Amino acid sequence: MDLPLKFINHRIEEYALQVTYRPEEDAGDVIYNLSLVRREDLEDAIATLKHAYAAGLCVSDRVRFLNPGEEVGGFIIPDGCAGICTLCSITIDAILIRRGVPLNPLGGGVVEIEGNIPTRFTTLIRYEHTTIDPLQVLISQEVTSVSEVMRRGSGTILANIRECHMEAERLIGDVLDELAGAGFTGILDVGVPNTPLLGVPPAPEYLGVALVGGTNAIAAFREAGKWAESRALKGLMNIRDMVSIEDY
Repeated sequence: MDLPLKFINHRIEEYALQVTYRPEEDAGDVIYNLSLVRREDLEDAIATLKHAYAAGLCVSDRVRFLNPGEEVGGFIIPDGCAGICTLCSITIDAILIRRGVPLNPLGGGVVEIEGNIPTRFTTLIRYEHTTIDPLQVLISQEVTSVSEVMRRGSGTILANIRECHMEAERLIGDVLDELAGAGFTGILDVGVPNTPLLGVPPAPEYLGVALVGGTNAIAAFREAGKWAESRALKGLMNIRDMVSIEDY
């Protein structure tokens, strides 16, 4: 029997119901992205991850590294490769939903940065129109200049956006503050009700919340001419199976 296509907005909803992360305890399950690099390039990848985190271009400082033959989420790391698990920004959507924020994930794309200030989405792929994560598509198209943002504060990065109901504005602020206290650095911008955020209009009585993409460091790594393959929304992982990139 043919299975129906599952669009990304539906996958996000499914994952959101399974996330159990509690920022006040720094415990529970989060959504992760999985990237593969050549094993001999792992030290360069770690250096890029550190630089990207310091520049505020990662969702969180948490990572997990895997050796060839190790298994994660039913996937075995191939010979000659190292696996890198990073936090997916959809984890933040899940936490907002669990805290009672009416929320609609809109899509992912490329955001222009000028002088360390996000200015606009130059590309946006709506979740309701794709079965592949937009950032996974865009990272393969080499349309970013994340390394330029890391070096001089201007360029393009991967990001995503969701709309939240205006009545939950104070709650949104409280949750984002809690997450920032737990090492989440991926909040790009928060809009005001009924006003476009970075060029993307929310529905009436909603406001936009933009977050950096969870694979910006891998995009910067690829920009340096290195091979890497990313798989967004790969699965769920306990946050305590991850460590801070600053520990490396």
